[in-house]
Amino acid sequence: MIDISKHKLSFRSRDKPVQDSLNGSQYSFYFGPTTSGKPVNERTAMQITAVYACVRILSEAIAGLPLHLYRYDDSGGKVKAVEHPLYRLLHDEPNPEMTSFAFRETLMGHLLLWGNAYAQIIRNGKGEVMALYPLMPDKMTVDRDERGNLYYLYRQTKEDSPTLGGASQVYLRPSDVLHIPGLGFDGLVGYSPIAMAKNAIGVAAACEEFGAKFFANGAAPGGVLEHPSVVKDPERLRESWNAVYQGSGNAHRIAVLEEGIKYQPIGISPEQAQFLETRKFQIDEIARIFRMPPHMVGDLEKSSFSNIEQQSLEFVKYTLDPWVVRWEQNIFRSLLSLDEKKTLFAKFNVDGLLRGDYQSRMNGYAVARQNGWMSVNDIRELEDMNLIPEELGGNRYLCNGNFVDLARAGDWSEKYTSNEEAENE
Repeated sequence: MIDISKHKLSFRSRDKPVQDSLNGSQYSFYFGPTTSGKPVNERTAMQITAVYACVRILSEAIAGLPLHLYRYDDSGGKVKAVEHPLYRLLHDEPNPEMTSFAFRETLMGHLLLWGNAYAQIIRNGKGEVMALYPLMPDKMTVDRDERGNLYYLYRQTKEDSPTLGGASQVYLRPSDVLHIPGLGFDGLVGYSPIAMAKNAIGVAAACEEFGAKFFANGAAPGGVLEHPSVVKDPERLRESWNAVYQGSGNAHRIAVLEEGIKYQPIGISPEQAQFLETRKFQIDEIARIFRMPPHMVGDLEKSSFSNIEQQSLEFVKYTLDPWVVRWEQNIFRSLLSLDEKKTLFAKFNVDGLLRGDYQSRMNGYAVARQNGWMSVNDIRELEDMNLIPEELGGNRYLCNGNFVDLARAGDWSEKYTSNEEAENE
């Protein structure tokens, strides 16, 4: 984390309190107690394996996609703008402390948990972007001044920045923040998916706790020890019983009861409580929050060799692609100047995730090659192979000689008919 106090802006001081507050992703009123009784927030939710798996898969997917800055060329196509300073920041190293993968993985994790991702934009005197540093969403507040203009307020406590001299707060203009919002009420600030689905995540946490305590207490329900007379020291009897029979390591040991003592279970079995079914359903419930195909979080019940490839393609199309569009459009909006927006744009390459199996790709390439809309080098580039030199025909396009344009076919027919009639005369 950078010392943002050094970049504190000379923002105007407010004469009166702001009435219209967007308040970042601090939807604390949505958290509160859950119906399961388990506290749920963005950090405790990550202790649920299904939540962790969904966040990790999506974060690593966005971080692993190639991200390039492109420029429109004179022919109407696009070329990589490798000479632009922003290309290196997006593709390789957004700041001296992080790689592009780590930066995008961090921001995507924030986006999935808090519903918003923030990064401070460091610019030089010319207004060019020099670095991007992630900011914690739970410390950011989005607000409006008395004129209705947006601004960002970032707060740090003494615990957050002990080396920076204590608590601090920094006002940032919209031009100094890369803000990627998720789904929200106003289109400006996203709300936390964890807060919205707190009850579903709370049930999953309660199920995990139930299972852990079930094994900790000897893999058997709780019960009572019945004695035909008065027990002189019940505390000692309970401790001696737990010492021998409590814990999963002591499960199924034979109990020896003396003095007419009887063990009477008073709980219900996990089967009766539908414990396993509940845990399985909660995995699907959490996967539904993030629109994650169940097979990607370990649920293969409804997956087979015939449909798992289609499910993977649907993951790219319906789950990953909306996040990709959010990233691309907010990079375009926040990191490019008005003049640069006319010729530059950022683009993720998802073609690698959409590729089918080897046989399907080869059949598709064959059709494209034979019909003249892909060259050898076009195909080799998609397969990450070295290109064939121009003089050897690597960029040459073929045309199937059996196909004739209808207009030309008509011309030939009329010409042939005219020649035939002339010969007959």
